[in-house]
Amino acid sequence: MNDFKAVVMTPQIYRYVREQAGRPSAVQEKLIARTLELGDSAEMQIPHEQAVLLSLLVKITGAQTVVEVGTYTGYSTLAFAQALPPSGKVITCDVSAEWTSIAEEAWQAAGVRDRIDLRLGAAAQTLAEMPEEPVIDLVFIDADKVGYVHYWDLLVPRVRQGGLLLADNTLYYGEAAGDQPEGNAAAIDAFNRFVLSDQRVESVLVPIADGLTMARKR
Repeated sequence: MNDFKAVVMTPQIYRYVREQAGRPSAVQEKLIARTLELGDSAEMQIPHEQAVLLSLLVKITGAQTVVEVGTYTGYSTLAFAQALPPSGKVITCDVSAEWTSIAEEAWQAAGVRDRIDLRLGAAAQTLAEMPEEPVIDLVFIDADKVGYVHYWDLLVPRVRQGGLLLADNTLYYGEAAGDQPEGNAAAIDAFNRFVLSDQRVESVLVPIADGLTMARKR
């Protein structure tokens, strides 16, 4: 296969890519700074260019209802909510009251708190309790990697035909592509294989950030 179009992401190229996404807003910059104060867990925040992509996907699909699995400090949630119309809703699931309290401050400051339905608790239970009708327009999974397949199976039937499903970290630092991935990388590799064989969707893995799987429900 020809691979001459594949670009190795050097620091210089990555800086250039980030510049094309524009500068974060004042609220976003404050949220980035506040998240960095948390230390090692800050790596769970999506990069700004990915947030811009998520916002664009909401607008392109005309989404009204977004379901997010994994809130953390709410950068992706904020991106979704700001892109939605005033009548839209992001249902976001997490288990941490501490991290999501930081998120809520940012959502309030951005004026979109009323578009966000934060549900604390085990995501699998939260999703299982949702109506079974296929009314969700867009899904974003960015939580515990071993749970991805289960979350996917719970969500696909609830997504409308033509709706979009997104899963983050599907390269997992590149380790998912290894000969013998282990731990979370193995879970992601199993998820990727599952999605590829899932006849309910058509999908592609895009090498943005740590890998983003994009799928359209048939």
